[in-house]
Amino acid sequence: MPRILITGCSSGFGQAIAARFLAEGWDVVATMRTPSTDGLPASDRLRVLPLDVIRRESIDAALEAAGPLDALVNNAGVGMLNVLEGSEIAKARELFETNVLGTMAMTQAVMPTMRARRSGVIVNISSSVTLRNLPALSIYSASKAAVNAFTESFALEAAEFGVRARLVLPGSAPETSFGKNAVARMGMTVPAPYESFVQAYFQTLRTAAEKTQAKDVADAVWRAVTDGDAPMLLPAGADAEAWFRDSGRNAG
Repeated sequence: MPRILITGCSSGFGQAIAARFLAEGWDVVATMRTPSTDGLPASDRLRVLPLDVIRRESIDAALEAAGPLDALVNNAGVGMLNVLEGSEIAKARELFETNVLGTMAMTQAVMPTMRARRSGVIVNISSSVTLRNLPALSIYSASKAAVNAFTESFALEAAEFGVRARLVLPGSAPETSFGKNAVARMGMTVPAPYESFVQAYFQTLRTAAEKTQAKDVADAVWRAVTDGDAPMLLPAGADAEAWFRDSGRNAG
């Protein structure tokens, strides 16, 4: 059986990706900071392991327990919803540590084995916010833009050894806990001069007709992993696809 390791499986996209690959007959290693099977399908092909992507010893332990991998999905990440003046730089560093350096560390850790086998796929979950300029998301967008640049350059290195790297760009997903977690984890005290502006902007987001479902992301990851001709960038969700078309980006 092919085996995939997915980071950030405690909710949302990670759980949907795990469920999709289990349904397709894969062995799935679902990882999270605090291991729990809540929200994950019951299966003898599922293993749940602890993993903190910002700690090298945690990465090494998880990969040793997981065994050889055919695919890695870097889904673990944190959000930040605030204007720049209301954001703490210390928390911005924490966000970059997880979103960017955590993705790099996981990728670096699995690459030697994949390179030696001359096979494997690494899928990094970015965001469609990198396709357009949005207020109150400047720090988060910067972290995901860094993931994009890293992945597109790294893919050229990996391809020399038969390893593929791809990006999945989800849109806005109200069914996940991203927004709530972003506020709880990073804090959101909007400076008074920005309050009316930010409230109006968030109301626009809440009433937008097109949204991304977790299934859309799972489908995009499935394609990225199993389709050798999948493009570098795969938008996931109706809103992400619309933004992608409007951006004029080349999917290849």
